[in-house]
Amino acid sequence: MNLRTIEKSTWVYLAIAFLLFVVPFLVTGRSIQFLIIQIFVFGIFAMSYDLLLGYTGIISFGHVMFFGVGAYSTAVLFDRFEPTIFTFGLAILVSAIIAGVVSFIVGILTLRLKSHFYAMLTLALAGLFLVGAEKWRKVTGGSDGFTFGLPDMLRDSFTLYMLSALSLVLLFFGLRRMTKSPFGKVLVAIRENESRTESLGYQVLHYKVIVSVVSGVVASYSGVLYILSLRFVDTSVFATDLTIDVLLMTIIGGVGTLIGPIIGASLIEFAHHWLSDLSDVHWLFERWIILYGTIFILIVVFFPKGIVGTLADRYIRWRARRTE
Repeated sequence: MNLRTIEKSTWVYLAIAFLLFVVPFLVTGRSIQFLIIQIFVFGIFAMSYDLLLGYTGIISFGHVMFFGVGAYSTAVLFDRFEPTIFTFGLAILVSAIIAGVVSFIVGILTLRLKSHFYAMLTLALAGLFLVGAEKWRKVTGGSDGFTFGLPDMLRDSFTLYMLSALSLVLLFFGLRRMTKSPFGKVLVAIRENESRTESLGYQVLHYKVIVSVVSGVVASYSGVLYILSLRFVDTSVFATDLTIDVLLMTIIGGVGTLIGPIIGASLIEFAHHWLSDLSDVHWLFERWIILYGTIFILIVVFFPKGIVGTLADRYIRWRARRTE
């Protein structure tokens, strides 16, 4: 491989990845490490959503069902079997298989629908998963949930941080490679003009189903990591609020960028943490959700294409003016 052919952005991403692995040696507080782990988890979740919304133009309100599948698969296996590294590997495999099968079936049945029809149907399917988790109390514990044990290695916050950081980095570069491949170019073409792409001979439904499966599997893995950090699971992992959060992360960071959803996840998780803590400082901040909404309205107003997309546009215009 010729190092000169590597894009400058790749070197930047590699440098950022290196810094992520240095952070736990500098920041040793468990609460801060937990917050960063949550950013990594939701960064992975948001990247999986960006494959649908940003690259293929598919709006889904039921993406949380794959997140919940990963969470419950892991929790149930650790609860029913001895908590070992083998069980952890089995949980990843089982959650990936279930999420892959579910996303394939859902994709075949629903991706022929257009825009809001598909979005509403995925919302209904996610609701079915939520009701199923509430009613199947013998396995899921219902809305009360249950706790479970972890292998000794995964109980350490440092190890969990490194696992989450490594997962984020590997998935980012893997998904980035996929979106820059000919397959990814077809996805973008579907987003821009589905009818024309189909007229060129591409089986649009096939591409949509494939990206849906990949997105579902990645989302399920984020659910696995999320539940490891909590050591507790309940039906909130199927809540629609999580889909709304991941939608905000993707839009605020910048759709169709992969790095944007990670930035969006960082902003939202820090906002949740910081603004909720301010409620102890002054009574005005007890209504922190109003400030939270105001901040993100301003971000959408001043960064209409998301933070990454807007900054990229401004950089391109600046370069164009310099070359004139």
